[in-house]
Amino acid sequence: MWKVEVNEKLCKKCGICSSLCPAKVFTNEINELPMYTHQEKCTGCNLCVLRCPDIALTLTGGKE
Repeated sequence: MWKVEVNEKLCKKCGICSSLCPAKVFTNEINELPMYTHQEKCTGCNLCVLRCPDIALTLTGGKE
């Protein structure tokens, strides 16, 4: 299973990761850290990691 980790010290809470994720694995409120709440839907596309302007996301794992 894929896992996205959010570095709380680097994240500026912009919401780009949640808005770009095609699988909608994140939920977040304005000015709040994104919550990786639907990890079972993550396809490992890496779009969130590549587009994060703060380099605050890390993708690990894979399909089991």
